[in-house]
Amino acid sequence: MAIVKWNKFGPLYPSIFNDEDFWPSNILQNDTGIDIYETNDSIVVEAQVPGIKEEDVEVMVEDNILTITAEHIEEEEEKDKKKVVYKSTKQTSFHYSTSLPRKVDASKAEAEVEKGIVKIIIPKVAEETAKKISVKKK
Repeated sequence: MAIVKWNKFGPLYPSIFNDEDFWPSNILQNDTGIDIYETNDSIVVEAQVPGIKEEDVEVMVEDNILTITAEHIEEEEEKDKKKVVYKSTKQTSFHYSTSLPRKVDASKAEAEVEKGIVKIIIPKVAEETAKKISVKKK
């Protein structure tokens, strides 16, 4: 019976992960999410943007469509070196776009980033009530 090297990624990636010269990278992406809920007077959106500062997050509401874009690029390099063996550029980006369930007043929206979550509070526009219009005879 032959001895086979263990592959933690299973048989799906046998050629690249069994190569001794292959440098591991972030091939598997993190699952991210967005939650939207409604209070009596506003729509609240919470989106995961881990590791991204508030200045790298852009929030836009146009035609009742919310778009959240976040990007962060960080370069790392080993300082004590005689020759460069490894240099990493860490890039994280998120893009969410969704229509909102109610009409909102985008001019009064507020957003903040805390602990990797961007929280956006957008006031709802007061719903118009039906008005009966009387028909006059000419």
